[in-house]
Amino acid sequence: MNKLVAVLKLTRIEHSIMLVVAVIAAELIVLGIPSLPIFLLSLITPFFISMASFAINDYFDLETDRANNRVDRPLVNRSLYRSEALLVAISTFLIGMAASALINVYAFAIALVFSVLAFLYSYRLKDTPILGNAYIALTMVIPFVFGDYVVSGTLSIKIVLISFIIFLSGFAREMHGMVRDYSGDSKVRRTKNLVYHMGKKVTASVALIMYFEAIAISLFLFFYIAPFAGNLYYLAPIAVADVVLAYVAIGYVTRSSRSFFMASRNLSLLAMFIALVAYLISPVLFAAA
Repeated sequence: MNKLVAVLKLTRIEHSIMLVVAVIAAELIVLGIPSLPIFLLSLITPFFISMASFAINDYFDLETDRANNRVDRPLVNRSLYRSEALLVAISTFLIGMAASALINVYAFAIALVFSVLAFLYSYRLKDTPILGNAYIALTMVIPFVFGDYVVSGTLSIKIVLISFIIFLSGFAREMHGMVRDYSGDSKVRRTKNLVYHMGKKVTASVALIMYFEAIAISLFLFFYIAPFAGNLYYLAPIAVADVVLAYVAIGYVTRSSRSFFMASRNLSLLAMFIALVAYLISPVLFAAA
């Protein structure tokens, strides 16, 4: 049981759950839930590839996590060995890829590209300004694109707009992460990321702008794009998510305590999950109206 808990922490299982919700939401927004076998495969793919991505990240990032005193990480507190993390990464990558191959060529291509990028990010791209951060933001977007291509052969404008929201907020969250972890990253990895080039305050200010751009697009959906237009079941949760993200964004500009940084990490994740719920329930309730 202790090993299972450690694996769940290693793979950040909450992120896998969020990706599954995103895929379901995209399928509902575009054409609806596909046949049961395809539907299940479409959930297995992002669930396991996300697990693999976090496992391989911790495999390469052990020394940095130690420097940042991340005792919550299984490899740092030694509840898992490094070799076990690598085994988890390989096995979950293979499960995700096999599931995608049974859906269609688009799903397989998307899964393959992001599996390769996940490895490259952990190995090298993380230390590359902008590119590494853009990759992480794209991993939040891709479940919606993946879900779209599971049920159709084209990219819906609805998914494009949602992708902009998620990319902007995801990139901003990554910038906050760089501010939070800069001490350990610069000491161990000698990282020259955006914080190194722009400073903590400017980086946090750019993140604030990106968050508020994402908030603006989320409100645009309420006024102009079905099934979100005039849909109070969309507006209520998205308003909560927007307020939380605005609080976090402003806090990073005006505050500098480590306790706020750590708390805001979970707050921003919660806000993104609430937004996912909004995308999930909106098409269902719109169709039922």
